[in-house]
Amino acid sequence: MLSNILITLALLLLSFFGLQRLFTLPKNVWLLFLVQPLVMASSPVIVFIGGILATSMGADPALVTLPVTVMILGVASGAIPAALLAKNKGRRLATFAGFTVGFSGTLVATLAALNNSFELLVLASLLLGISTAFIQQLRFAAIESVNNSNEVPTVLSILMLSGIFSAFLGPEIAVTAKDWLTSPHGYAGSFLLLSGLFVVAMLLMLNFTDPEVKSSDHQGTIRPLSEIIKQPIFIIAILSAAIGFALMSYLMTATPLSMHKLHGHSLNDTKWVIQSHIAAMFIPSLFTALLVKRIGLKNLMLAGTLIYALVTVIALSGEQVMHYWWALILLGIGWNFLFLTGTSLLPQSYHASERHKVQAINDFIIFGFQAIASLMAGWILFKAGWHVVVLTSLPFIVILFVVSWFYFKKEREKTHQAADITAAQAQQKNIQKSEV
Repeated sequence: MLSNILITLALLLLSFFGLQRLFTLPKNVWLLFLVQPLVMASSPVIVFIGGILATSMGADPALVTLPVTVMILGVASGAIPAALLAKNKGRRLATFAGFTVGFSGTLVATLAALNNSFELLVLASLLLGISTAFIQQLRFAAIESVNNSNEVPTVLSILMLSGIFSAFLGPEIAVTAKDWLTSPHGYAGSFLLLSGLFVVAMLLMLNFTDPEVKSSDHQGTIRPLSEIIKQPIFIIAILSAAIGFALMSYLMTATPLSMHKLHGHSLNDTKWVIQSHIAAMFIPSLFTALLVKRIGLKNLMLAGTLIYALVTVIALSGEQVMHYWWALILLGIGWNFLFLTGTSLLPQSYHASERHKVQAINDFIIFGFQAIASLMAGWILFKAGWHVVVLTSLPFIVILFVVSWFYFKKEREKTHQAADITAAQAQQKNIQKSEV
């Protein structure tokens, strides 16, 4: 219903004004809080109806997840150009370029729905994916807008929290505007409404100013990428975010098809599960900043991994709506913990002068993994069924446990080294006192 879309937008504004009273952060952060849900709504739309619309268009069952996969491939292929454009022309211009590509994608998707063209739908998904690569760079723009590194988890939590509104906007737009324009299988109006959100986002971004990144002691030192990626902190950051994102995409992409096409659940039930999942991806951001302060990033990563393990147990227990709902809720929470951990750790692996290339390779790896996962989801689902999809995620959860152990080990070594240095300094002071 249109009223649900208006209510979601009203809640976004109320949250905007309410959070501003609680946290003192730069204008850029709050502007991105408003803008991000408007442009991120395109991804839930493709995830929710991409496979369903592709099936209605008569696509090969093995290729019905191709729109979602191509969208994610677009994110991966756009990651490096997005970072390079931000480096050479600034965050503001790069963001406008990305939003323009997204706006074009919504128009192509409208034509695809009007003309019953699977090929145009795939092209639209690619454009929306490339646009999403630029949207993903907004989190780095937010990080660069604050001066204190201790504020990074808080900024990320606030920005991720805004994603909850895209969780509701996307599916509501898909259902509400489905028949606004006459098309063979519907949804042309949904994509046209999305184009309007991109226009509003571009108007809001006129108030964005490029963040001034302060130089560090290493500003002039640019290390080879091969040296950067060998750092333990980089390996932990990239695996936490990449595996967390890939597994989330793998199970989420298969869910609408498994629910609606294989097990006969209604479109409304499927929408509810997907909305709940995307909401669960971002609602934890209300308290993750506090969690990081209390238990630390290493424990947050371990918690995310344990939650992913629980997802598999629930998903293998049955195919009723509540099985899907609980599994997807927990999947969203686990993703939040793992992605926040990886993104928070990443800045520790690079100097200010290296940030763009490291951010680019980070997003390329993350969304490359995600693209492969989403493509495999449809193929495995239709070949072997939902339970096999879930079972094939287990090896990667084991890898996450290994990475968590590795992180704990490194933190313990760092603590021991700090204690040794403190003891050596104390001993040196005692020697100096005795000499006096």
